[in-house]
Amino acid sequence: MPPIEDHPLRYRLANELHARPFPEIGAESSVVFVAIKQPREAVSRDRDADLAHLIALLDRHGAPHPQPGATHYTNRIGQHVLKWEQHTEFVSYTAFRDGVSPRPFDPADFEVFPEDWLETAPGQRITSAMIRVEPRPSDEEIARKLSDWFVPESTAIANVLDESAIMSGDFRIDPAGHSRFAVFVAEQTGAARIGRLVQRMCEIETYKSMSMLGFSRSREMSAQIAELDNNLAALMMEMTRGTTPPDVILPDLLSISSQLETLAANSSFRFGATGAYEALVNQRIRVLRESRFHGRQTFGEFMMRRYAPAMRTVKSTETRLQALADRAIRAGDLLRTRVDVERSAQNQALLESMDRRADLQLRLQHTVEGLSVVAISYYAVSLAGYLLYPLTEATGLSKGMLTAMVTVPVIAMVWWMVRRIRQKME
Repeated sequence: MPPIEDHPLRYRLANELHARPFPEIGAESSVVFVAIKQPREAVSRDRDADLAHLIALLDRHGAPHPQPGATHYTNRIGQHVLKWEQHTEFVSYTAFRDGVSPRPFDPADFEVFPEDWLETAPGQRITSAMIRVEPRPSDEEIARKLSDWFVPESTAIANVLDESAIMSGDFRIDPAGHSRFAVFVAEQTGAARIGRLVQRMCEIETYKSMSMLGFSRSREMSAQIAELDNNLAALMMEMTRGTTPPDVILPDLLSISSQLETLAANSSFRFGATGAYEALVNQRIRVLRESRFHGRQTFGEFMMRRYAPAMRTVKSTETRLQALADRAIRAGDLLRTRVDVERSAQNQALLESMDRRADLQLRLQHTVEGLSVVAISYYAVSLAGYLLYPLTEATGLSKGMLTAMVTVPVIAMVWWMVRRIRQKME
């Protein structure tokens, strides 16, 4: 019996679940991260350009190239291990090495990504970060280091992954242009768990930055939405008063509706992506299983106070835009109903006028029929008179008498014929 045939995508789909393994990072390591996004049409960008930019970096270190069409790549470049991933809207580069610099968050650590190489990137930097991984010292030493490295009022710190490590950061951009994060790992924490934690931190930072694009879009649209809201309300008031003809209101209403539809079409993807990125940020924070460190705010609390209001603004803008579009549709329906009612009244008046004209035309037709009977009878009697004139000598009747005798029968016959013709036409 021949073996069962596999679906052509079976192995590809199964391997996709294991395609992006977490890196393994030591307990004392330096990690640098950058995410690059095209400013417009990032979803439909030329992805070969992303690969070409990666290959340009690999060629500097003599590293092997990825497979054609690859969406992820991991290999060593010099002292670092490079992890490259291609996402829907952006590409990310993560490089890590053993050991830390004497100077915390030294900008020189980022030189693994040369400036001239970054300048040729097919896009713009959406975020970059430096992560310092150290063995966990005493709590007093951690507090001292964090006060030196981060802005106190913005610092988030928490025990994570069942107290396997302490993670901290302030989500601010330092003078070198990077966000800073610190990880203090417990002695028993393995390299795989540290790699997962660092990966989660990079994802939180990236997805947070990507979702804030929706907040920027909503702020740009707020003034235009407010203006359209006021214009639509003014049109509704004019429709309520009924003093303005519908043909005057209709062009303005169509203009507002078209602008609302354009705004909705241009922002639908960004707002949808913002919701997806927000869900990823919250999900990544939940899997960290945070617990409080000496009463300091956790990453979840930081997001609740600083990040969640921005996301609610995006949802509010999306809801308001949809509500305005629905109002414009209802206003159009009301205006269409008003036009239909007025048109029906005009049609009714036109039908009544046509009825009156038809009645007058019928009366005129009857009058014309009477006159036509007289005219036809006149000519018929004259013809009959010519036919009967030779009988005057034989009958001894005068021409006038013969004409008088045939007049009534001729009129009756003509009337009957005209009536018969009219009945057949009707």
